[in-house]
Amino acid sequence: MCPGRMLAQSSSRFITAPDGLKLHVRDYANPRSRRLPIVCLPGLSRTAEDFDTLASAIAADAAMPRRVLALDYRGRGLSEYDRNPKNYAIPVELADVIAVLVACDAAPAIIVGTSRGGLLAMALAAQRPGLVAGAVLNDIGPVIEAAGLMRIKDYVGKLPEPRSFEEGADILRRIAGEQFPNLGAADWLAAARRGWRERDGRLVTTYDQALAHSLAAISLDRPLPTMWPQFDALAHAPVMVVRGANSDILSAETVEAMRTRHPGMDVLVVPDQGHAPLLAEPHVIAAIAQFAAKCDAANAETAA
Repeated sequence: MCPGRMLAQSSSRFITAPDGLKLHVRDYANPRSRRLPIVCLPGLSRTAEDFDTLASAIAADAAMPRRVLALDYRGRGLSEYDRNPKNYAIPVELADVIAVLVACDAAPAIIVGTSRGGLLAMALAAQRPGLVAGAVLNDIGPVIEAAGLMRIKDYVGKLPEPRSFEEGADILRRIAGEQFPNLGAADWLAAARRGWRERDGRLVTTYDQALAHSLAAISLDRPLPTMWPQFDALAHAPVMVVRGANSDILSAETVEAMRTRHPGMDVLVVPDQGHAPLLAEPHVIAAIAQFAAKCDAANAETAA
């Protein structure tokens, strides 16, 4: 079982990546479900724990239970760290995601991708469209706002080491408090417990500090590449975009451009949250569950 309050049983699985690295997957299996599975992909420096509330609620839904998987990328969470920081890159992580989908017999799947996870969802649709039955893009799109990315670059791999989880909560509040003004002390403490773990009497981040190398080349002097072709590869599947109203990564203008290219796209704006929405509120979970049912119907229609 995962630590914390769980609504459904889960277990840890370890999958071998194409290069032999061990990848950790949290499996919220529901043997009663014949619905499409959901596969959750976290943000750049985040872990599978971010999806505990969403995954357990959906897996235990009495009316529409379904299997949910949540992945720790290489170098994050309980997955092995890579000796070569250059492998903390989209192409390598995409191969890892494909390996997990195949090993867990979880394809086609509805991909719920937060930030980097959404980039991987789009890349997966472009490379292996048959594996994607739907996509929830959580505060990410084909255009990334440079200012927000520079903000992330400023703290990934550079956070001070807190002496306690309470001190870690203060650090996170200073970094992201403006984007999440309604979070209380308990919320920030829970975030700190997801961001650090105890090791040899110290608190260390739940990701490899070398992950910062993946952001080293990013500069305001260079335009960021867009991913419109990859987003367009999702044309065959239902798409939902969740945007934090305070986001500095996904603009409202980009969401409208996405809707123009994918007219049936669902859009949910979460007030008083920034990058990235927590996906833990009952109305957000309900919206994702309803979207998943829409994917089931579309998949059945395609198969017929």
